[in-house]
Amino acid sequence: MDQHTLATSSITRGDGLVDKAYQVIRDAILSRRLAPGSRLSVPEIARQLEISRSPVREAIARIEYEGLAESISHRGAVVVQIGLDELIAIYELREVLEGLAARLAARAADTALIDDLEQNWQAHHDAVESGDVERHMELDAAFHGLIRDAGGNLRLAENLRQLQGQIRVAMTTTVARRGGMRTALAEHRALIDAIRGGDPAVAESVARDHITRLRASLHDAALADPHHIDERHET
Repeated sequence: MDQHTLATSSITRGDGLVDKAYQVIRDAILSRRLAPGSRLSVPEIARQLEISRSPVREAIARIEYEGLAESISHRGAVVVQIGLDELIAIYELREVLEGLAARLAARAADTALIDDLEQNWQAHHDAVESGDVERHMELDAAFHGLIRDAGGNLRLAENLRQLQGQIRVAMTTTVARRGGMRTALAEHRALIDAIRGGDPAVAESVARDHITRLRASLHDAALADPHHIDERHET
């Protein structure tokens, strides 16, 4: 942990130190400043954030609960390392949950939701056209976030958010296949149209097909190069 520097600008004295520490640590993990296997040293993180150890311990406990870290004997908490088999299992679960989220979103869809999805799609289109992989990833995650939040099922939304975080941790390269980016964009368009149409069954089917395709693409890429999971750009 000593060689890693956390982004500490958001940490200030006062209430909510656990939440703030949690966000800083989580962001460092998802951005891969803290790579899989990195030790989450309570004293070192507390030193960098200039706060006491207690809120750091609580923040790390939340990170572990989300499946982004795990406790290792004689090492303490480390950033989780997720293998291919486990990642495929995550996608299998995600397929079901994303389908349910799309079903609920189609039931609850209003003009505001459709407008938000359309704005996201246009920005996403621009990012894909310019080859901006990081922006693509950001907008891809935001798109699925809009859908998971639209149905109003808080437990579903939280479970999907946790799965999304675990997927981000598992990705090991920043190599992007532009064909995959364009395919994801086209599938997002189909999902927007299904939600706009207000048919829950169709929306669920489109969403599940989207995640099924991602899972198959991930599996094929891993077979081609078993040392890397080349799907970071499609989450």
